[in-house]
Amino acid sequence: MVAIKRLSTVDADFTAKMDALLAFEAAADEGIERTVANILADVKQRGDTAVVDYTNKFDRLTATSMADLELSKAEMQKALDGLPADRRSALEAAAGRIRAYHERQKMEGWSYTEADGTMLGQMITPLDRVGLYVPGGKAAYPSSVLMNAIPAKVAGVKELIMVVPTPGGEHNQLVLAAACLAGVDRVFTMGGAQAVGALAYGTQTVPQVDKIVGPGNAYVATAKRRVFGIVGIDMVAGPSEILVVSDGSGNPDWVAMDLFSQAEHDELAQSILICTDAAFIERVQASIDKLLPTMPRRAVIETSLTNRGAFIQVRDMDEAVDIANRVAPEHLELSLADPDPWVARIHHAGAIFIGHYTSESLGDYCAGPNHVLPTSGSARFSSPLGVYDFQKRTSLIRVSKAGAQTLGRIASTLAHGEGLPAHARSAEFRLDS
Repeated sequence: MVAIKRLSTVDADFTAKMDALLAFEAAADEGIERTVANILADVKQRGDTAVVDYTNKFDRLTATSMADLELSKAEMQKALDGLPADRRSALEAAAGRIRAYHERQKMEGWSYTEADGTMLGQMITPLDRVGLYVPGGKAAYPSSVLMNAIPAKVAGVKELIMVVPTPGGEHNQLVLAAACLAGVDRVFTMGGAQAVGALAYGTQTVPQVDKIVGPGNAYVATAKRRVFGIVGIDMVAGPSEILVVSDGSGNPDWVAMDLFSQAEHDELAQSILICTDAAFIERVQASIDKLLPTMPRRAVIETSLTNRGAFIQVRDMDEAVDIANRVAPEHLELSLADPDPWVARIHHAGAIFIGHYTSESLGDYCAGPNHVLPTSGSARFSSPLGVYDFQKRTSLIRVSKAGAQTLGRIASTLAHGEGLPAHARSAEFRLDS
């Protein structure tokens, strides 16, 4: 039997146990920090040459220049054309749904004119150039390509540059096909901190981008964190999470597999079941024990469930929702007979999956909303990746002569109060004498 932690809200030490369950802080590895800092500094100084050297070293390639690391659009098209019919159809269906959803997110500019002729407003413009990091090798995720690239293109990003490591020169055709479908403009077969550095600083071949998005390993995450401020980044994501809220009305096999769906990502992933029905918790435990031996990634799932998973028994749905809001999970499943009344009670979650038929995995691939979601409780203050992450808001101010009289006196008074006389005089110069 998989030993999953059991918590109950009736326990006197429940709060302490809950705090311990949720405690997670990605410790900074000094070795990784040093390595990444050195690579970034080298790429900044030597550009293309450094990128080629590190790529050859880490990915076992024999490139002589950046030209050897760039793929043509014809190669992306060839990857798409070469897919088996069922895979191409699934990829196109997912891309279409993701695009349709994100089209609704586009922000529009606005303005208004005051009685004295002063105009105030907001202008929306897309980022000029974005870098998309895609994991390579065995960990290849075409779904991540679609989820990152499509909203960027819907936003109007002029140039989207994808970097993807190809260890041993192995190209993942599904990833390249997804890039073709999503409208990626350039693809470089490089990864790691050197790819992040190339995108952030620019090299002789790789133009500097405005923002870097996409998942990666610890070296990539560290590099993104270090270059933030030089360029924007989407987020530094933590381990995957799922929280299932159940009233005991669902199928325990479905719930067990939904918990597996996040636990199989890695040993640090967190899968939690909150339930009002003690008997149903036991049925889910039985389903886990029955289904786990059939899973190819059994060892990873078992470690994740044992170390970071939990069953939490609550007295009622009010408690369940309160705990869900406290956790602020990446993925929240409302596995309830009547979930609709509870949706509005959820204030903190990356994505909410409503009802028994809405498995989290559908959101990962093809439902339409973005699967790049806040983790580690950051859903309390942040949102899923979307079109708005690739658009900028610029304030518009055009003050009329009449408006300058009113606003100038207000600004002058406040500027003198702050001890900034040049600010005051700048406004005063425009006042009628």
